[in-house]
Amino acid sequence: MIVTESLLTSFLKTRSDTEEICAPLQIEDYVIQPNVNISPPKWHLGHTTWFFEEFVLSRYVKNYTRFNPDFAFVFNSYYESVGDRVIRTDRGNLSRPTVREVYEYRDYVTSNLQEFLEDNTDVKIFELVEIGIHHEKQHQELLLTDIKFILGNNPLLPKYNDTFTENSLQNKAVEYSKIDEGLYDIGYAGEGFCYDNELGRHKVFLQEFEIANALVTNREYIDFIENEGYQESLLWHAEAWDWVSKERIKAPLYWYKIKGKYHQYTLQGLKEVSYDMPVTHISYYEAFAFAQWRGERLPTEFEWETAHYYLDWGARWEWTESSYLPYPGYKKADGALGEYNGKFMVNQKVLRGGSVATPQNHIRPTYRNFFHPQLRWQFTGIRLARDI
Repeated sequence: MIVTESLLTSFLKTRSDTEEICAPLQIEDYVIQPNVNISPPKWHLGHTTWFFEEFVLSRYVKNYTRFNPDFAFVFNSYYESVGDRVIRTDRGNLSRPTVREVYEYRDYVTSNLQEFLEDNTDVKIFELVEIGIHHEKQHQELLLTDIKFILGNNPLLPKYNDTFTENSLQNKAVEYSKIDEGLYDIGYAGEGFCYDNELGRHKVFLQEFEIANALVTNREYIDFIENEGYQESLLWHAEAWDWVSKERIKAPLYWYKIKGKYHQYTLQGLKEVSYDMPVTHISYYEAFAFAQWRGERLPTEFEWETAHYYLDWGARWEWTESSYLPYPGYKKADGALGEYNGKFMVNQKVLRGGSVATPQNHIRPTYRNFFHPQLRWQFTGIRLARDI
């Protein structure tokens, strides 16, 4: 367990980092909710604060006074066992509390928790705070991707700022590395922080396979588009083909074809697509269809994790062929915190890696993210594998 001083430092830095992400926003940006998957920035600021107030301060600080009794209803997300909450689709209707009040709420909770931690030595409380820190780091990633979706659906396609770089060029030729057949250990092993869905370290048997050392680029994906990949039904799952047809999907999210050239909305505004950057904002449906078109496949999450230890590659949220399921012996935590991961282990695909929106000390080889297969507002990409 990390010592008190480093825990407090991590807590304060995490709180500051979240607010730094919001610094480029205008007041009008804070409350927009374009669809059910997106949460307004103001809600993220409040929810990550509520987590500390609900699970630490209100339960362990004697005579603690909540900042506002109504905020538990406003900023609870999906914790059914904690109490009533605003339904997800209505988060954008919260013109009140004001942005100023939410920042005051953050200051109040941060100050109270800092004071509490400075006078406490209870390991159980430290563990709860550590979960809260990593919970807020998850929301930093969601916050940034939600901001991009909010601004990217504004008809003016405004910039977030001039400095945030979304992608880096892949300065290496694509090569496929062979992983031998055998038994491999999967899951977290160590003394640092991990989520419960990474636990249950176990062995899996892998057939011999090859995996790419680099992600699929925009150039490769444009070939798929221009060779009518979106029109060839045989490449797609039936459910995916219904999605493509109904939603009229023709390219990755945020892409536009202007005067014969592909452009994409980025947090620096609308830019011409750079051919050698990794393609991103891809759904699992699209990743699968692209792999089919190439005569290859997506790696399983176990292949991905195993290969990560043997190969040198950069991080990007990458779709895998694995469904999000518990590991052997998985046990969710008691009480409300047991709702954190376990209740979502159905109808979702596993993402591995990380992204430019992920805090760097939040990325590890065993980290399992998960989304429904049609979603693509995260910085999701494609890595190919193939059988030998």
